[in-house]
Amino acid sequence: MTNSISRSIPVALTIAGSDSGGGAGIQADLRTFAFHCVHGTSAITCVTAQNTLGVTRVDALPVEAVIAQIEAVRSDIGVQAAKTGMLLNPSIIAAVAQQVKDYPFANLVVDPVMVSRTGAQLIDDEAIAILREQLIPQATLVTPNRYEAQILSGLLIQSLDDMRAAAQRIYQQVGVPILIKGGGLSGAARGVDIWFDGKRYETLKTTTVETPHTHGTGCTLAAAIAAQLALGQDLFPAIQLAKTYVTQALQHALALGQGTGPVGHFFPLLLHEE
Repeated sequence: MTNSISRSIPVALTIAGSDSGGGAGIQADLRTFAFHCVHGTSAITCVTAQNTLGVTRVDALPVEAVIAQIEAVRSDIGVQAAKTGMLLNPSIIAAVAQQVKDYPFANLVVDPVMVSRTGAQLIDDEAIAILREQLIPQATLVTPNRYEAQILSGLLIQSLDDMRAAAQRIYQQVGVPILIKGGGLSGAARGVDIWFDGKRYETLKTTTVETPHTHGTGCTLAAAIAAQLALGQDLFPAIQLAKTYVTQALQHALALGQGTGPVGHFFPLLLHEE
């Protein structure tokens, strides 16, 4: 005989792509939710064939399938927090934005997956425009990397001062708190994030982790923030706790495959085995 958990378990929803290599996308998000003792649900937007060396194929799901997944979770289980990742194309982005408008989530973290950490654009200009105009303004927080912040702000980012200026510009455009990730910068600014909520700036820096295995850090950070919000944390403490989690996961990154391995989402289990 088994006993079910009687206490209320927070629920988080990830709306993102599937990573067959398990390092990023919904796989990383669900592991991150589980680490935080939050029940993870998902709406898959696309299926990728990828590993530690790169992506070899991407197939978008029909818009109707994405909507059906969101509606299935929302209408029955409920959602305390949600996060978006790779939405891939204009139709999917517009559909997700409409779902959020019709049935607002209490907490929505938008990871605007537009440009990779190396500067490669991942979605087309039309998709970027819809993301900026229809989805991001509905978010609780938006978490662009350096290159995505450049697109959203129209400013070149080469320093922490540039990040602060970009954060202010983006906030003026969309009215949403922003966390710009500095992982693409060098020197003293490497790994430093800038947060701006329209009133104050905060500079977030944790221990720099020297590892080549960083796949999924952006997904993991946004998912960890969403998990903390689902647990009832206020926004800025949620960001601080999430950044600490990502740093610990990087300290226990997994050297899998022949390329860039993923962070160690379940690092306490690894520590237990040592």
